[in-house]
Amino acid sequence: MDWPQLLSEIAAEVRPLVGQGRVADYIPPLAEAPRDRFGMAVRTVDGKTFSVGDAGERFSIQSIAKVFSLTVAMRLEGDAVWERVGREPSGTAFNSLVQLEVERGVPRNPFVNAGALVVLDMVLGHGREGEDLVLDFVRRASGNDAVAYDEAVAAAERATAHRNRALAHFLKSFGNLKNDPDLVLDAYFRLCSLSMSCAELAAAFHYLATSGRSVAGEEVATPRQVKRVNAVMLTCGVYDEAGDYAYRVGLPAKSGVGGGVVAVMPGKFVATVFSPGLSEKGNSLAGTMALELLTTKTALSIF
Repeated sequence: MDWPQLLSEIAAEVRPLVGQGRVADYIPPLAEAPRDRFGMAVRTVDGKTFSVGDAGERFSIQSIAKVFSLTVAMRLEGDAVWERVGREPSGTAFNSLVQLEVERGVPRNPFVNAGALVVLDMVLGHGREGEDLVLDFVRRASGNDAVAYDEAVAAAERATAHRNRALAHFLKSFGNLKNDPDLVLDAYFRLCSLSMSCAELAAAFHYLATSGRSVAGEEVATPRQVKRVNAVMLTCGVYDEAGDYAYRVGLPAKSGVGGGVVAVMPGKFVATVFSPGLSEKGNSLAGTMALELLTTKTALSIF
């Protein structure tokens, strides 16, 4: 595979889409994201990384980070995770209060906001004071101790998170949040503020393409856990657009409103894209097209 040539072709073909769509203006730092950015990276399972465009520019990965917290929770609690959160597509907005009330405090999946709060609550139940099990996991998986939170983004999340506060207290009222809601919310705001580049993100997700092995070859998840995380990404990872993604891209994927998307071809590669302009569903317009072109041109997908 001539990856550099392929990525150059994809970047040229998606260029008309770059700058289109909206940015996540309800979080002030994200509202300032330059619309003209496009980056893409592919990391193969043998450790080679190929990139094009703005793949070295860090951005707020937002909901993509929920994959890391889910993996950590599964390592700590095993299948008990699914006693407190479901694994079905939501069919409603990622911050819906109505669905949570109808289903009596059990979030539909771990990637909607309520589900991510419950997952973090599980993780916090295992940590010691001052310990950050999720950030430690990301650094181990990626082999990059420089991965960090963007405190300005975390502060902006904290200042505008009225709906998330309502979700946390709703979960607490149903008994599905064990820790203090403010503690869980603070961990959530920091989680969503993780800042990484396409190349760094591809390294961090390497374990999902290699049956659980980090970039250094350490087992950071079991093959069984990897299978299940990839499955939930396929059905629940791109907000309310899972069917369209399966049809167009054909890979497990997780997106974030910062404009990033990660897609995994187990046993082959991890592909990451960044372009801030979002569709109505909250997924990167140029990023989605880039991933569709990738699987079309390579004839590689899980189907």
